[in-house]
Amino acid sequence: MAEPGTRAISDRRIAAITLDEHTVVRRNADIEHERATAIADLLEENSFAPASGSRGPFTVHLAIEENRLNLEIRSQTDGSSEVIVLPLAPFRRIVKDYFIVCESYYQAVRSGRLGQVEAIDMGRRGLHDEGSTLLMERLADKVAIDHDTARRLFTLICVLHLRG
Repeated sequence: MAEPGTRAISDRRIAAITLDEHTVVRRNADIEHERATAIADLLEENSFAPASGSRGPFTVHLAIEENRLNLEIRSQTDGSSEVIVLPLAPFRRIVKDYFIVCESYYQAVRSGRLGQVEAIDMGRRGLHDEGSTLLMERLADKVAIDHDTARRLFTLICVLHLRG
């Protein structure tokens, strides 16, 4: 049990996550794998604590509407909910560059060019870290997340950007 005035670690986590996929027309197998891996890794280990003080664990629904990211957060403890809205304009360049690098990465993997895969993967990780850091900064006064949680959420934001 947590000490008075502190929150238990199990309260500071996402227990379920869904994506608003009504705008997504199609995805290739590589992107679908990225989505599934990000969700599985996120649910296995994450740190997520809304500044509102809401108690978790949480169910989170991610959606993109009118160039804004909506994070609908629902407490599994008491059913309370809140929505955090972030403008996506600051992420536009990183997401675009990340897609370009990922496509090059997948092409290199399929063609078996190991040296190229390693070099491209370094760039991909760098962009992923940049997007994760930006996400943490933009959420700083709304929800506390650790770097690994930010990386997985950034992957899911990228997946939501895909249109047919």
